[in-house]
Amino acid sequence: MLEATHAQYLSQLVGVENFYTDPAHLQAYAYDATRERHLPDGVIFPRNEEDVRQILAYCNEHKIIIVPRGAGSGFTGGALSAHGGLILSLEKHFDRILEIDTKNLIARVQPGVINKHFQNEVEKRGLFYPPDPASQDQSTLGGNVSENAGGMRAAKYGITKDYVMALRAILPNGDVIRAGKKTIKDVAGFNVAGILIASEGCLAVITEITLKLLAKPKLKQSAMGVFATIEEAMEAVYKSMASGVTPVAMEFLDNLSIRAVEQRFSKGLPVDAGAILITQVDGSVVEQITWQLDQIEKHFRDNGCIDFRIAQNSQQEEDLWFARRNASQSISIYGKKKLNEDVTVPRASLPALLKKVGEISQAYNLPIPCFGHTGDGNVHVNIMLEDPATQLEKGQEAMEEIFKCAIALEGTLSGEHGIGLSKAKFMPLAFSPQEMELFRNIKKAFDPNNILNPYKMGL
Repeated sequence: MLEATHAQYLSQLVGVENFYTDPAHLQAYAYDATRERHLPDGVIFPRNEEDVRQILAYCNEHKIIIVPRGAGSGFTGGALSAHGGLILSLEKHFDRILEIDTKNLIARVQPGVINKHFQNEVEKRGLFYPPDPASQDQSTLGGNVSENAGGMRAAKYGITKDYVMALRAILPNGDVIRAGKKTIKDVAGFNVAGILIASEGCLAVITEITLKLLAKPKLKQSAMGVFATIEEAMEAVYKSMASGVTPVAMEFLDNLSIRAVEQRFSKGLPVDAGAILITQVDGSVVEQITWQLDQIEKHFRDNGCIDFRIAQNSQQEEDLWFARRNASQSISIYGKKKLNEDVTVPRASLPALLKKVGEISQAYNLPIPCFGHTGDGNVHVNIMLEDPATQLEKGQEAMEEIFKCAIALEGTLSGEHGIGLSKAKFMPLAFSPQEMELFRNIKKAFDPNNILNPYKMGL
């Protein structure tokens, strides 16, 4: 419960229309995509950077927890107020594209800009912003930076961190900092921007982002390969990408995911296939597209591909990608609750990872449909629970086994979802006590009073 004096100060600071403690607003900001509920003590919408600075300085002085929030589309509870405090929402007043510089191929944006809206605006100018998380229609660029979001195009173009050139941010004590520059090269000082990326709002509140842009590719084309076994499909992924071809995307669905999409939507998918791979290439000339697809087909067929289909028009392209885009909602046929995580391993370790997931599925007698971004080794594993009340503990044990396998294969706990609350307890599996202590010391250097999104990431 927020003390009346604090509520009065904050309300006067931003105006009654930007500060709320009523039940409706508290409920509306109590959840994210995890479907967990944690009621905050208040919700505040800063109007500008000066508001953010004063809010943080006041809350730091009075030890009031602040949880920065974009669209609340995260899967790990990073924007939940698990220990009370204030939700600092940047969606209302920090949603402007400040500049699109076509000469230097950069843009300056506020953190509340929706990813897809930004993509659309830069593409009107013949430019391209590649990071495309599945939540791109809802997620904000500030949230993307805070979680280091990826997406399907990461195989060729990388993830959010590869496009962040500079950040403007407010420290918990109210100090304003500028991390990075708009120059391509910058080796002066520590890489503070790199520390803030993926920090899940635990270190500072980002108020402005400078992003790198690319020229928009003129052509693109997609194809799908069908495989008898998932092991053959995973072998085809890393062998294709080692051949000199770098596809924009290389996505996969396993048999359970294929069957789920087909049951829900009747798209004529090969339900007996062990897996399908869906890929896309881009380029400037037709010959470049043709060569890439020829190379991919060759390496697919050399590794067990039994059918290879190339989209010949936009409708066929949409049909190819339909299954991947709708996999997440379709697998609900296997259970009332899913434990959804996104482990990542080196591409050559994908066959071993998926084999182990199959063994864990059998050992725990739980369906585990998998799909994801095999082009960068990022697999979404979904442990499905028909009766969460009795199966939750078993499901969590199975997930821990999967995490251990990913780490043993020199992978990581998360490729794009982040750690937040959901994976916090697993951090010691991936990091030594010395490394965890280093993380805590970094947190303490930025936020000595531990007011900014505390207790996330196992800190």
